[in-house]
Amino acid sequence: MGLLDSFIEWLGLRRRDVNVLVIGLDNSGKSSLLNYLRPKDAQRNDIAPTVGFNTEHFQCKGLSFTAFDMSGQSRYRSLWSNYYRTTNGIIFVIDSSDKTRILIAREELQQLLIHPDIISRNIPILFFANKMDIRDALSDVGVSYALGLDSITNKSWHICSSNALNGDGVADGIEWLSSAIKSSMDQAR
Repeated sequence: MGLLDSFIEWLGLRRRDVNVLVIGLDNSGKSSLLNYLRPKDAQRNDIAPTVGFNTEHFQCKGLSFTAFDMSGQSRYRSLWSNYYRTTNGIIFVIDSSDKTRILIAREELQQLLIHPDIISRNIPILFFANKMDIRDALSDVGVSYALGLDSITNKSWHICSSNALNGDGVADGIEWLSSAIKSSMDQAR
């Protein structure tokens, strides 16, 4: 990259394209989260469960995101690994009110962290402790403990409380992810 290209990028006139995976168990709020990131006039009122995957696009902090909204149904979770090699970041959405399935989410996270395409790369992971508006939902600290996030020492990660329907916590999380991806990409140069 030449000096002029670096200057243009520094000014924010050129957006860098990045891929992120949006994963988590079914009914955790992945599609609702991405729906919230759409322009207001493009948001949908009826969110159907994702079968396979969908893509959404959004921008933040000079990055142009292509988000792969992956189905969280058990029969589709094996598809997640097909996208690990080309991802720049991961958004892992947890239904913080579903205490009975948080152990399944922990198992899926552990499988992700030991995958050969993930283990050796510093891919930033944003955790959304979603559905915080539901009574008796675990706090972000409770979700962090239940998932064992303190054991992740070789990746940048962050957890945010969120409500994907009204957007609480979403912007803060996406801004963190944008900064973490930029930092990771700059280190890889």
